[in-house]
Amino acid sequence: MVSRIIQIRKENKLSQEQFAKKIGLSRNFINQVETNKKNISDRTINDICREFAINEEWLRTGKGDMYKIPEDETAMIVSDLLIKENNPLYDIILGIAKVYQQLDDKSQDTILNFSQELLNTLKNEKKD
Repeated sequence: MVSRIIQIRKENKLSQEQFAKKIGLSRNFINQVETNKKNISDRTINDICREFAINEEWLRTGKGDMYKIPEDETAMIVSDLLIKENNPLYDIILGIAKVYQQLDDKSQDTILNFSQELLNTLKNEKKD
């Protein structure tokens, strides 16, 4: 996680002091985190993710995309997909959502796990 914190700071062209100030910490604390002398709390992880629009899973594990899609962009994408007029995807998306909601928890988890594995596979193929 330390290398990802450094990556966030450097990609935003911030000194340790500037980075620390944005998340309400001291430069010394950030220095100690970056040199593996201090562990970072869940609260600080949340602060970093919020301040820099970072995907928490990526920060913690390195998996997934670095940045979160902004909520307004996500809403726009979903809205575009759900416009019924002249959109053949509407019935498909609505049907999938209805069937998913009717599934028991175990079946929903299976679908979610499959979807995550499929997404990971597609991302890995893109990199190659």
